[in-house]
Amino acid sequence: MVFYFTSTVVDPPAYVYVGKDKFENEELIKYGWEEDVWFHVDKLSSAHIYLRLREGETWEDIPADLLTDLGQLTKANSIEGNKKDNITVIYTPWSNLKKDGSMAVGQVSFKDQKKVKRIMIPQRENAIVNRLNKTKVEKHPDLAQEKEDRLKELRKRDQAAQQARKKEEARIAKERQEKKWQKDHAYDAIFSEENMAGMSNQDRDENWEDDFM
Repeated sequence: MVFYFTSTVVDPPAYVYVGKDKFENEELIKYGWEEDVWFHVDKLSSAHIYLRLREGETWEDIPADLLTDLGQLTKANSIEGNKKDNITVIYTPWSNLKKDGSMAVGQVSFKDQKKVKRIMIPQRENAIVNRLNKTKVEKHPDLAQEKEDRLKELRKRDQAAQQARKKEEARIAKERQEKKWQKDHAYDAIFSEENMAGMSNQDRDENWEDDFM
């Protein structure tokens, strides 16, 4: 089971999802998307909170109000962290998560520590948590199928982009070829047999010089 939340502090609203337990978290780790950003209470047990970015958005530029929502939701979903003030929430792109066989269920580390950011949450803000909880929806998604569908969509886009690029390259090549031909044959008409005969003195009558008098 996965819990879905909607944050309306940005427009369009942000899409957030949370695993029910550590076993569900394993599935989320395995089938995350490149657009996902992972949130967790630093050095304490908590739910794995994911923000799914929209196309064109980057994890480095998440709006401050949205970060606050994510921080409050992460804190609220930590048994120990929810009771404490001044906790730190860490976040990083899903692609930066590292998982190997030696780790416990739901446990992760990072490929690059430089890609881990931190936000300080001074205390729980019930107004924010309550607003987010009102949007909570429980679902039983097929995460593997959703991931496969997404990859198919991306492959289809890549193929379309490649075809469009090849078509444009062919158009440019043809245009250059035509311009080169025109340049190479710019004087063909001037030096045609008919024009050359017209410019020749060979077939003029004996009085042709009178034209200049």
